[in-house]
Amino acid sequence: MVTKGIRGAITVSSNTDYEIKNATLELLSEMVRANNIKQEMISHVIFTLTDDLNAAFPAKFARLDFGWKDAAMMCFHELDVPDSLPMCLRVLVVLNCEESFVPKFVYLKGAEKLR
Repeated sequence: MVTKGIRGAITVSSNTDYEIKNATLELLSEMVRANNIKQEMISHVIFTLTDDLNAAFPAKFARLDFGWKDAAMMCFHELDVPDSLPMCLRVLVVLNCEESFVPKFVYLKGAEKLR
């Protein structure tokens, strides 16, 4: 068993609890689907948001809507780099998995330019 991370990002349409929740759930849903993530595989999850997003904690929605109650999760502000992508939520899901597992990163709604 090894530990590997899966990166993902999505832009959020507005700084509201509702929109941050929708973006979080859309991004995590696609990451779970693309990587066949099972809850017991999750070591920890790190969320970052750009400084223009502060209306909600994305980890709250992972706990409530995905049931990830036993996973350690933290939320942080992204480094404010000039000309970086605004209104962006990023996530790093760290899994305990087989060495042969190949992570599929997920970038949605304009966040593809981060690749």
